[in-house]
Amino acid sequence: MLLENDDFIKAEGSAFPGRTYVNELLKPIFYDQRDYLFDAMFSLHKAHVVMLKEQDLLSAQDTKKILCGLEKLTSVKRETLAYDPDYEDLFFLMEAKLGKIIGDELAGKMHIARSRNDMGEGMYRFVARKYILTLINDVNCLSEALLIQAEKHIETVMPAHTHTQPAQPTTFGHYLAAVFDNLHRDEKRLWSAYHTVNQSPLGAAAITTTGFSINRERLAELLGFKGLVENSYDAIATGDYLSASALSIVSLMVNTGRWVQEFLRLTTKEVGLLKVADPYVQISSIMPQKRNPVSIEHSRALASSALGEAMTIVQMLHNTPYGDIVDSEDDLQPHLYKSCHKASRAIRLMNAVVRTMTFNVERAAKEAGKNLITITELADVLTRNHGLPFRKAHHIASRIAVKSSEKKKELYEWRVDEINQFLDDIKLTENEWKGIVNPKIFVKRRSVRGGPSPSEVKRMIDNRKVTLNKRIKNYNETKKELKKAEELLAGCTALYMKADSK
Repeated sequence: MLLENDDFIKAEGSAFPGRTYVNELLKPIFYDQRDYLFDAMFSLHKAHVVMLKEQDLLSAQDTKKILCGLEKLTSVKRETLAYDPDYEDLFFLMEAKLGKIIGDELAGKMHIARSRNDMGEGMYRFVARKYILTLINDVNCLSEALLIQAEKHIETVMPAHTHTQPAQPTTFGHYLAAVFDNLHRDEKRLWSAYHTVNQSPLGAAAITTTGFSINRERLAELLGFKGLVENSYDAIATGDYLSASALSIVSLMVNTGRWVQEFLRLTTKEVGLLKVADPYVQISSIMPQKRNPVSIEHSRALASSALGEAMTIVQMLHNTPYGDIVDSEDDLQPHLYKSCHKASRAIRLMNAVVRTMTFNVERAAKEAGKNLITITELADVLTRNHGLPFRKAHHIASRIAVKSSEKKKELYEWRVDEINQFLDDIKLTENEWKGIVNPKIFVKRRSVRGGPSPSEVKRMIDNRKVTLNKRIKNYNETKKELKKAEELLAGCTALYMKADSK
Protein backbone atom coordinates (compact mmCIF):
# COMPACT_ATOMS: atom_id res chain seq x y z
CA MET A 1 0.00 0.00 0.00
CA LEU A 2 1.36 3.45 -0.91
CA LEU A 3 2.09 5.89 1.92
CA GLU A 4 0.15 9.07 2.22
CA ASN A 5 2.41 11.98 1.27
CA ASP A 6 2.48 13.31 4.82
CA ASP A 7 3.54 9.90 6.09
CA PHE A 8 6.27 9.71 3.44
CA ILE A 9 7.63 13.13 4.43
CA LYS A 10 7.63 12.13 8.09
CA ALA A 11 9.45 8.87 7.36
CA GLU A 12 12.11 10.71 5.32
CA GLY A 13 13.09 12.84 8.32
CA SER A 14 13.54 16.55 8.74
CA ALA A 15 17.31 16.89 8.33
CA PHE A 16 20.01 15.78 5.93
CA PRO A 17 20.38 12.98 5.01
CA GLY A 18 16.84 11.86 4.29
CA ARG A 19 15.94 8.18 4.40
CA THR A 20 15.86 7.75 0.62
CA TYR A 21 19.15 9.60 0.26
CA VAL A 22 20.68 7.20 2.78
CA ASN A 23 19.31 4.05 1.16
CA GLU A 24 19.90 4.94 -2.48
CA LEU A 25 23.15 6.92 -2.20
CA LEU A 26 25.04 6.90 1.06
CA LYS A 27 24.80 3.20 1.80
CA PRO A 28 25.76 1.96 -1.71
CA ILE A 29 28.55 4.53 -1.92
CA PHE A 30 29.85 3.53 1.52
CA TYR A 31 30.26 -0.09 0.45
CA ASP A 32 31.89 0.88 -2.84
CA GLN A 33 34.35 3.07 -0.90
CA ARG A 34 35.01 0.28 1.57
CA ASP A 35 35.61 -2.31 -1.17
CA TYR A 36 37.68 -0.19 -3.57
CA LEU A 37 39.25 2.75 -1.72
CA PHE A 38 40.11 1.50 1.78
CA ASP A 39 43.83 0.84 1.22
CA ALA A 40 44.27 3.92 -0.96
CA MET A 41 42.73 6.09 1.75
CA PHE A 42 45.28 5.01 4.35
CA SER A 43 48.19 5.36 1.95
CA LEU A 44 47.14 8.95 1.22
CA HIS A 45 46.64 9.68 4.92
CA LYS A 46 50.12 8.42 5.78
CA ALA A 47 51.81 10.25 2.91
CA HIS A 48 50.11 13.50 3.87
CA VAL A 49 51.13 13.17 7.52
CA VAL A 50 54.74 12.38 6.55
CA MET A 51 54.81 15.41 4.25
CA LEU A 52 53.34 17.68 6.98
CA LYS A 53 56.05 16.50 9.39
CA GLU A 54 58.83 17.11 6.87
CA GLN A 55 57.44 20.59 6.21
CA ASP A 56 57.38 21.34 9.98
CA LEU A 57 53.60 21.62 9.89
CA LEU A 58 53.26 18.79 12.43
CA SER A 59 55.38 18.12 15.49
CA ALA A 60 57.23 14.86 15.88
CA GLN A 61 54.96 13.93 18.77
CA ASP A 62 51.75 14.58 16.84
CA THR A 63 53.13 12.81 13.78
CA LYS A 64 53.99 9.72 15.79
CA LYS A 65 50.56 9.55 17.41
CA ILE A 66 48.68 10.06 14.16
CA LEU A 67 50.73 7.48 12.27
CA CYS A 68 50.42 4.93 15.10
CA GLY A 69 46.68 5.49 15.14
CA LEU A 70 46.46 5.06 11.37
CA GLU A 71 48.54 1.91 11.55
CA LYS A 72 46.17 0.47 14.14
CA LEU A 73 43.18 1.26 11.94
CA THR A 74 44.68 -0.45 8.90
CA SER A 75 44.38 -3.77 10.73
CA VAL A 76 40.59 -3.41 10.75
CA LYS A 77 38.96 -6.04 8.54
CA ARG A 78 37.17 -3.97 5.94
CA GLU A 79 34.39 -6.51 5.48
CA THR A 80 33.32 -5.88 9.07
CA LEU A 81 32.74 -2.17 8.42
CA ALA A 82 29.09 -1.31 8.00
CA TYR A 83 27.30 1.91 7.16
CA ASP A 84 26.68 4.07 10.23
CA PRO A 85 24.01 6.76 9.84
CA ASP A 86 25.98 9.02 12.19
CA TYR A 87 28.65 9.43 9.51
CA GLU A 88 28.19 10.52 5.92
CA ASP A 89 30.67 8.07 4.43
CA LEU A 90 33.64 5.79 5.02
CA PHE A 91 36.11 8.65 5.43
CA PHE A 92 34.20 10.41 8.17
CA LEU A 93 33.65 7.06 9.88
CA MET A 94 37.35 6.22 9.85
CA GLU A 95 38.27 9.73 11.02
CA ALA A 96 35.90 9.23 13.95
CA LYS A 97 37.51 5.87 14.72
CA LEU A 98 40.93 7.53 14.60
CA GLY A 99 39.63 10.20 16.96
CA LYS A 100 38.68 7.52 19.47
CA ILE A 101 42.26 6.26 19.38
CA ILE A 102 44.23 9.53 19.43
CA GLY A 103 41.63 12.19 20.19
CA ASP A 104 39.43 14.18 17.83
CA GLU A 105 41.62 17.28 17.88
CA LEU A 106 44.74 15.40 16.86
CA ALA A 107 42.84 13.38 14.26
CA GLY A 108 41.69 16.65 12.74
CA LYS A 109 45.28 17.83 12.35
CA MET A 110 45.73 15.11 9.74
CA HIS A 111 43.68 17.27 7.39
CA ILE A 112 45.84 20.39 7.55
CA ALA A 113 46.23 21.81 4.01
CA ARG A 114 44.01 19.24 2.31
CA SER A 115 40.44 18.82 1.17
CA ARG A 116 38.11 15.95 0.43
CA ASN A 117 38.43 17.17 -3.16
CA ASP A 118 42.11 16.50 -3.73
CA MET A 119 42.00 13.50 -1.42
CA GLY A 120 39.20 11.95 -3.47
CA GLU A 121 40.88 12.64 -6.81
CA GLY A 122 44.13 11.22 -5.43
CA MET A 123 42.47 8.02 -4.26
CA TYR A 124 40.65 7.54 -7.55
CA ARG A 125 43.87 7.81 -9.53
CA PHE A 126 45.77 5.64 -7.02
CA VAL A 127 43.27 2.81 -7.49
CA ALA A 128 42.64 3.25 -11.23
CA ARG A 129 46.31 2.87 -12.13
CA LYS A 130 46.39 -0.59 -10.51
CA TYR A 131 43.44 -1.78 -12.57
CA ILE A 132 44.95 -0.42 -15.78
CA LEU A 133 48.32 -2.03 -15.04
CA THR A 134 46.64 -5.38 -14.41
CA LEU A 135 44.86 -5.10 -17.75
CA ILE A 136 48.15 -4.20 -19.48
CA ASN A 137 49.75 -7.33 -18.04
CA ASP A 138 46.84 -9.47 -19.22
CA VAL A 139 47.15 -7.99 -22.72
CA ASN A 140 50.86 -8.83 -22.72
CA CYS A 141 50.11 -12.45 -21.77
CA LEU A 142 47.60 -12.78 -24.61
CA SER A 143 50.05 -11.12 -27.00
CA GLU A 144 52.65 -13.73 -26.11
CA ALA A 145 50.13 -16.51 -26.70
CA LEU A 146 49.32 -15.12 -30.16
CA LEU A 147 52.99 -15.07 -31.14
CA ILE A 148 53.51 -18.63 -29.89
CA GLN A 149 50.68 -19.89 -32.09
CA ALA A 150 51.63 -17.65 -35.03
CA GLU A 151 55.12 -19.12 -35.04
CA LYS A 152 53.67 -22.64 -35.28
CA HIS A 153 51.61 -21.67 -38.32
CA ILE A 154 53.95 -19.58 -40.45
CA GLU A 155 53.38 -21.97 -43.38
CA THR A 156 49.79 -22.98 -42.61
CA VAL A 157 47.81 -21.69 -45.58
CA MET A 158 44.17 -20.73 -45.10
CA PRO A 159 41.58 -18.62 -46.90
CA ALA A 160 41.46 -14.92 -46.06
CA HIS A 161 38.03 -13.31 -46.30
CA THR A 162 36.88 -9.88 -47.37
CA HIS A 163 33.22 -8.90 -47.05
CA THR A 164 32.79 -12.32 -45.35
CA GLN A 165 33.62 -14.07 -48.65
CA PRO A 166 36.70 -16.17 -49.56
CA ALA A 167 39.19 -13.72 -51.04
CA GLN A 168 42.82 -14.86 -51.25
CA PRO A 169 45.10 -17.39 -49.55
CA THR A 170 47.04 -16.29 -46.49
CA THR A 171 48.49 -18.17 -43.51
CA PHE A 172 47.18 -18.60 -39.99
CA GLY A 173 50.48 -17.17 -38.77
CA HIS A 174 49.90 -14.04 -40.85
CA TYR A 175 46.38 -13.73 -39.43
CA LEU A 176 47.50 -14.13 -35.79
CA ALA A 177 50.34 -11.64 -36.28
CA ALA A 178 47.71 -9.15 -37.47
CA VAL A 179 45.69 -9.72 -34.29
CA PHE A 180 48.89 -9.19 -32.29
CA ASP A 181 49.50 -5.85 -34.01
CA ASN A 182 45.97 -4.68 -33.28
CA LEU A 183 46.37 -5.71 -29.65
CA HIS A 184 49.74 -3.97 -29.49
CA ARG A 185 48.21 -0.64 -30.50
CA ASP A 186 45.58 -1.08 -27.80
CA GLU A 187 48.31 -1.81 -25.27
CA LYS A 188 49.93 1.51 -26.22
CA ARG A 189 46.58 3.25 -25.69
CA LEU A 190 46.35 1.68 -22.23
CA TRP A 191 49.84 2.96 -21.40
CA SER A 192 48.87 6.43 -22.56
CA ALA A 193 45.85 6.27 -20.26
CA TYR A 194 48.04 5.01 -17.41
CA HIS A 195 50.43 7.95 -17.75
CA THR A 196 47.48 10.35 -17.74
CA VAL A 197 46.10 8.69 -14.61
CA ASN A 198 49.41 8.48 -12.78
CA GLN A 199 49.72 12.20 -12.08
CA SER A 200 49.15 13.57 -8.59
CA PRO A 201 46.34 16.07 -7.86
CA LEU A 202 47.30 16.17 -4.17
CA GLY A 203 47.95 19.59 -2.72
CA ALA A 204 45.32 21.21 -4.89
CA ALA A 205 43.08 21.10 -1.81
CA ALA A 206 39.57 22.34 -2.61
CA ILE A 207 40.61 23.87 -5.96
CA THR A 208 43.10 26.73 -5.23
CA THR A 209 45.81 24.95 -3.17
CA THR A 210 46.48 26.21 0.35
CA GLY A 211 48.16 28.91 2.38
CA PHE A 212 50.32 26.30 4.14
CA SER A 213 53.81 25.61 2.82
CA ILE A 214 53.22 22.05 1.66
CA ASN A 215 55.36 20.02 -0.74
CA ARG A 216 53.23 18.62 -3.56
CA GLU A 217 56.19 16.93 -5.25
CA ARG A 218 56.95 14.98 -2.07
CA LEU A 219 53.37 13.73 -1.88
CA ALA A 220 53.61 12.52 -5.46
CA GLU A 221 56.91 10.78 -4.73
CA LEU A 222 55.62 9.01 -1.60
CA LEU A 223 52.64 7.64 -3.50
CA GLY A 224 54.40 6.64 -6.71
CA PHE A 225 52.82 9.28 -8.94
CA LYS A 226 55.05 10.27 -11.86
CA GLY A 227 54.38 13.98 -11.64
CA LEU A 228 51.77 16.59 -10.82
CA VAL A 229 48.57 17.80 -12.33
CA GLU A 230 50.19 21.17 -11.84
CA ASN A 231 47.30 23.60 -12.17
CA SER A 232 45.21 23.15 -9.04
CA TYR A 233 41.96 23.99 -10.83
CA ASP A 234 42.76 21.37 -13.46
CA ALA A 235 43.67 18.86 -10.74
CA ILE A 236 40.19 19.02 -9.26
CA ALA A 237 38.11 19.78 -12.36
CA THR A 238 39.50 17.43 -14.99
CA GLY A 239 37.93 14.13 -15.91
CA ASP A 240 40.21 13.32 -18.80
CA TYR A 241 42.04 10.65 -16.83
CA LEU A 242 38.68 8.87 -16.69
CA SER A 243 37.77 9.36 -20.33
CA ALA A 244 41.30 8.39 -21.43
CA SER A 245 41.03 5.16 -19.46
CA ALA A 246 37.51 4.44 -20.66
CA LEU A 247 38.26 5.08 -24.32
CA SER A 248 41.37 2.90 -24.26
CA ILE A 249 39.18 0.07 -22.96
CA VAL A 250 36.52 0.82 -25.57
CA SER A 251 39.13 0.42 -28.31
CA LEU A 252 40.55 -2.76 -26.77
CA MET A 253 37.15 -4.38 -26.37
CA VAL A 254 35.85 -3.37 -29.80
CA ASN A 255 38.97 -4.75 -31.47
CA THR A 256 39.02 -7.88 -29.32
CA GLY A 257 35.34 -8.54 -29.95
CA ARG A 258 35.91 -8.58 -33.70
CA TRP A 259 38.55 -11.30 -33.76
CA VAL A 260 36.78 -13.22 -31.00
CA GLN A 261 33.72 -13.30 -33.26
CA GLU A 262 35.96 -14.52 -36.08
CA PHE A 263 37.28 -17.30 -33.82
CA LEU A 264 33.72 -18.44 -33.20
CA ARG A 265 33.17 -18.68 -36.95
CA LEU A 266 36.33 -20.76 -37.33
CA THR A 267 35.14 -23.20 -34.61
CA THR A 268 31.86 -24.04 -36.37
CA LYS A 269 31.52 -27.53 -37.82
CA GLU A 270 30.84 -25.98 -41.20
CA VAL A 271 34.18 -24.15 -41.18
CA GLY A 272 36.01 -26.58 -38.91
CA LEU A 273 39.40 -24.87 -38.79
CA LEU A 274 39.75 -24.11 -35.09
CA LYS A 275 39.37 -26.57 -32.23
CA VAL A 276 39.04 -25.27 -28.69
CA ALA A 277 40.75 -27.47 -26.10
CA ASP A 278 38.53 -29.68 -23.93
CA PRO A 279 38.90 -27.61 -20.73
CA TYR A 280 37.28 -24.67 -22.49
CA VAL A 281 34.31 -26.33 -24.20
CA GLN A 282 31.00 -27.42 -22.73
CA ILE A 283 29.03 -30.50 -23.75
CA SER A 284 25.33 -30.03 -24.35
CA SER A 285 22.98 -31.36 -21.68
CA ILE A 286 20.82 -33.05 -24.33
CA MET A 287 22.99 -33.31 -27.47
CA PRO A 288 26.12 -35.32 -26.59
CA GLN A 289 27.82 -34.65 -29.92
CA LYS A 290 28.09 -30.92 -29.18
CA ARG A 291 31.36 -29.20 -28.25
CA ASN A 292 30.18 -25.71 -27.41
CA PRO A 293 33.01 -23.12 -27.41
CA VAL A 294 31.51 -21.35 -24.38
CA SER A 295 34.82 -19.85 -23.29
CA ILE A 296 34.92 -17.78 -26.49
CA GLU A 297 31.24 -16.88 -26.12
CA HIS A 298 31.80 -15.70 -22.54
CA SER A 299 34.79 -13.67 -23.70
CA ARG A 300 32.61 -11.97 -26.29
CA ALA A 301 29.91 -11.24 -23.67
CA LEU A 302 32.45 -9.91 -21.17
CA ALA A 303 34.02 -7.70 -23.83
CA SER A 304 30.60 -6.22 -24.57
CA SER A 305 29.93 -5.69 -20.87
CA ALA A 306 33.33 -4.06 -20.32
CA LEU A 307 32.65 -1.83 -23.31
CA GLY A 308 29.29 -0.86 -21.81
CA GLU A 309 30.85 0.06 -18.46
CA ALA A 310 33.47 2.15 -20.25
CA MET A 311 30.90 3.99 -22.34
CA THR A 312 28.94 4.72 -19.15
CA ILE A 313 32.00 6.61 -17.90
CA VAL A 314 32.05 8.79 -21.00
CA GLN A 315 28.31 9.38 -20.80
CA MET A 316 28.43 10.33 -17.12
CA LEU A 317 31.21 12.86 -17.80
CA HIS A 318 29.56 14.36 -20.85
CA ASN A 319 28.21 17.89 -20.35
CA THR A 320 29.17 18.04 -16.66
CA PRO A 321 30.59 21.35 -15.34
CA TYR A 322 34.34 21.78 -15.39
CA GLY A 323 34.88 21.70 -11.66
CA ASP A 324 34.25 19.67 -8.54
CA ILE A 325 31.05 17.74 -9.22
CA VAL A 326 29.67 14.45 -7.90
CA ASP A 327 29.03 13.10 -11.42
CA SER A 328 32.70 12.16 -11.75
CA GLU A 329 33.08 10.84 -8.22
CA ASP A 330 31.67 7.95 -6.23
CA ASP A 331 28.82 7.04 -8.59
CA LEU A 332 31.15 6.91 -11.60
CA GLN A 333 34.41 5.39 -10.31
CA PRO A 334 33.15 1.79 -9.86
CA HIS A 335 32.29 1.70 -13.56
CA LEU A 336 36.00 2.11 -14.34
CA TYR A 337 37.04 -0.66 -11.96
CA LYS A 338 34.35 -2.98 -13.30
CA SER A 339 35.24 -2.15 -16.90
CA CYS A 340 38.90 -2.98 -16.33
CA HIS A 341 38.03 -6.14 -14.41
CA LYS A 342 35.63 -7.45 -17.06
CA ALA A 343 38.09 -6.59 -19.82
CA SER A 344 40.78 -8.54 -17.95
CA ARG A 345 38.47 -11.53 -17.61
CA ALA A 346 37.75 -11.51 -21.34
CA ILE A 347 41.46 -11.23 -22.19
CA ARG A 348 42.45 -13.97 -19.72
CA LEU A 349 39.88 -16.37 -21.13
CA MET A 350 41.15 -15.79 -24.66
CA ASN A 351 44.73 -16.20 -23.48
CA ALA A 352 43.82 -19.69 -22.23
CA VAL A 353 41.92 -20.49 -25.44
CA VAL A 354 44.71 -19.31 -27.73
CA ARG A 355 47.48 -21.15 -25.87
CA THR A 356 45.62 -24.48 -25.94
CA MET A 357 43.74 -24.42 -29.26
CA THR A 358 44.58 -26.51 -32.32
CA PHE A 359 44.23 -25.58 -35.98
CA ASN A 360 43.15 -27.98 -38.72
CA VAL A 361 46.09 -27.57 -41.09
CA GLU A 362 44.90 -30.08 -43.68
CA ARG A 363 41.39 -28.69 -43.94
CA ALA A 364 42.68 -25.14 -44.11
CA ALA A 365 44.98 -26.11 -47.01
CA LYS A 366 42.07 -27.64 -48.90
CA GLU A 367 39.87 -24.59 -48.32
CA ALA A 368 42.70 -22.32 -49.49
CA GLY A 369 42.52 -23.95 -52.92
CA LYS A 370 38.78 -23.60 -53.34
CA ASN A 371 36.47 -20.84 -54.53
CA LEU A 372 38.95 -19.58 -57.17
CA ILE A 373 40.80 -17.58 -54.49
CA THR A 374 44.18 -17.84 -56.26
CA ILE A 375 42.85 -16.32 -59.48
CA THR A 376 44.43 -12.95 -58.69
CA GLU A 377 47.73 -14.68 -59.44
CA LEU A 378 46.53 -15.47 -62.98
CA ALA A 379 46.13 -11.76 -63.70
CA ASP A 380 49.49 -11.07 -62.06
CA VAL A 381 51.30 -13.74 -64.09
CA LEU A 382 49.79 -12.49 -67.34
CA THR A 383 51.07 -8.99 -66.55
CA ARG A 384 54.35 -9.90 -64.86
CA ASN A 385 55.49 -12.71 -67.18
CA HIS A 386 53.79 -11.84 -70.46
CA GLY A 387 53.51 -8.04 -70.44
CA LEU A 388 49.71 -7.91 -70.71
CA PRO A 389 48.16 -4.65 -69.42
CA PHE A 390 46.79 -5.38 -65.94
CA ARG A 391 43.22 -4.26 -66.73
CA LYS A 392 43.12 -6.64 -69.68
CA ALA A 393 44.66 -9.42 -67.59
CA HIS A 394 42.07 -8.79 -64.89
CA HIS A 395 39.29 -8.94 -67.49
CA ILE A 396 40.54 -12.32 -68.73
CA ALA A 397 40.72 -13.64 -65.16
CA SER A 398 37.14 -12.44 -64.60
CA ARG A 399 35.94 -14.32 -67.69
CA ILE A 400 37.57 -17.49 -66.42
CA ALA A 401 36.01 -16.95 -62.98
CA VAL A 402 32.54 -16.62 -64.53
CA LYS A 403 33.07 -19.70 -66.71
CA SER A 404 34.32 -21.67 -63.68
CA SER A 405 31.16 -20.80 -61.77
CA GLU A 406 29.00 -21.82 -64.71
CA LYS A 407 30.75 -25.16 -64.98
CA LYS A 408 31.05 -25.55 -61.20
CA LYS A 409 34.79 -26.10 -61.55
CA GLU A 410 37.54 -25.10 -59.16
CA LEU A 411 40.50 -23.30 -60.71
CA TYR A 412 42.83 -26.26 -60.17
CA GLU A 413 40.40 -28.51 -62.09
CA TRP A 414 41.14 -26.69 -65.37
CA ARG A 415 43.92 -28.02 -67.62
CA VAL A 416 46.42 -25.46 -68.84
CA ASP A 417 45.48 -26.06 -72.48
CA GLU A 418 41.85 -25.26 -71.65
CA ILE A 419 42.88 -22.02 -69.97
CA ASN A 420 45.08 -21.06 -72.92
CA GLN A 421 41.98 -20.96 -75.11
CA PHE A 422 40.90 -17.84 -73.21
CA LEU A 423 44.28 -16.13 -73.72
CA ASP A 424 44.49 -15.49 -77.48
CA ASP A 425 48.16 -15.32 -78.41
CA ILE A 426 49.52 -15.97 -74.90
CA LYS A 427 50.28 -19.51 -73.85
CA LEU A 428 50.83 -20.39 -70.20
CA THR A 429 53.24 -23.21 -69.43
CA GLU A 430 52.31 -26.15 -67.23
CA ASN A 431 54.59 -24.83 -64.47
CA GLU A 432 53.07 -21.38 -64.67
CA TRP A 433 49.57 -22.83 -64.30
CA LYS A 434 50.60 -25.03 -61.37
CA GLY A 435 52.01 -21.96 -59.66
CA ILE A 436 48.79 -20.02 -60.27
CA VAL A 437 46.49 -22.63 -58.68
CA ASN A 438 48.76 -23.52 -55.75
CA PRO A 439 47.88 -21.51 -52.60
CA LYS A 440 51.27 -22.19 -51.04
CA ILE A 441 53.02 -20.62 -54.04
CA PHE A 442 50.51 -17.76 -54.01
CA VAL A 443 51.43 -17.03 -50.38
CA LYS A 444 55.18 -17.46 -50.93
CA ARG A 445 55.15 -14.89 -53.74
CA ARG A 446 53.51 -12.28 -51.45
CA SER A 447 56.84 -11.41 -49.86
CA VAL A 448 56.36 -7.64 -49.92
CA ARG A 449 56.82 -6.16 -46.48
CA GLY A 450 53.87 -7.16 -44.31
CA GLY A 451 52.71 -9.92 -46.65
CA PRO A 452 51.92 -13.56 -45.82
CA SER A 453 55.08 -15.10 -47.27
CA PRO A 454 56.53 -17.42 -44.58
CA SER A 455 59.86 -15.60 -44.63
CA GLU A 456 58.12 -12.25 -44.16
CA VAL A 457 55.80 -13.54 -41.42
CA LYS A 458 58.82 -15.03 -39.60
CA ARG A 459 60.58 -11.67 -39.80
CA MET A 460 57.50 -9.92 -38.39
CA ILE A 461 57.14 -12.43 -35.57
CA ASP A 462 60.83 -12.13 -34.64
CA ASN A 463 60.51 -8.33 -34.53
CA ARG A 464 57.34 -8.55 -32.46
CA LYS A 465 59.03 -10.83 -29.94
CA VAL A 466 61.53 -8.05 -29.34
CA THR A 467 58.69 -5.53 -29.05
CA LEU A 468 56.83 -7.74 -26.59
CA ASN A 469 59.92 -8.22 -24.44
CA LYS A 470 60.26 -4.44 -24.24
CA ARG A 471 56.60 -4.17 -23.28
CA ILE A 472 57.01 -6.74 -20.52
CA LYS A 473 60.16 -5.01 -19.29
CA ASN A 474 58.31 -1.68 -19.20
CA TYR A 475 55.51 -3.25 -17.17
CA ASN A 476 57.93 -4.87 -14.71
CA GLU A 477 59.86 -1.63 -14.27
CA THR A 478 56.65 0.27 -13.60
CA LYS A 479 55.60 -2.30 -11.00
CA LYS A 480 59.03 -1.97 -9.36
CA GLU A 481 58.67 1.82 -9.27
CA LEU A 482 55.31 1.54 -7.51
CA LYS A 483 56.74 -1.02 -5.10
CA LYS A 484 59.68 1.29 -4.40
CA ALA A 485 57.29 4.15 -3.61
CA GLU A 486 55.31 1.83 -1.33
CA GLU A 487 58.50 0.89 0.50
CA LEU A 488 59.53 4.55 0.73
CA LEU A 489 56.25 5.48 2.36
CA ALA A 490 56.40 2.47 4.68
CA GLY A 491 59.97 3.38 5.66
CA CYS A 492 59.10 7.01 6.39
CA THR A 493 56.03 5.94 8.35
CA ALA A 494 58.04 3.46 10.42
CA LEU A 495 60.76 6.05 11.04
CA TYR A 496 58.37 8.69 12.37
CA MET A 497 56.43 6.14 14.40
CA LYS A 498 59.63 5.10 16.20
CA ALA A 499 61.14 8.57 16.52
CA ASP A 500 61.47 10.13 19.96
CA SER A 501 58.83 12.81 20.50
CA LYS A 502 60.35 16.26 20.74
